[in-house]
Amino acid sequence: MRNWYIYLLRCKDNSLYTGITTDVERRFKEHKEGKGAKYTKAKGVINIEKIFSVENKSTALKLEYKIKKLTKKYKEILIKYDKSIVDFFS
Repeated sequence: MRNWYIYLLRCKDNSLYTGITTDVERRFKEHKEGKGAKYTKAKGVINIEKIFSVENKSTALKLEYKIKKLTKKYKEILIKYDKSIVDFFS
């Protein structure tokens, strides 16, 4: 069983993009090459701001949805958060 990751990327316009994957480095490279999501293709990406590891795809999808609903202010707080992503939403 492989881990899933939730990641937040900083875009060139300072916005934040949230996604999930099983291979963050591969996915980041795809985003940088314009092969990622429409959002990152249009905005361009600068770097990976935060990575959280979770046990399965279901959990990753649920947490990705919750993160995407957060305001940018709370996403910035999440980037600085040093505990489990699950704890953040508890």
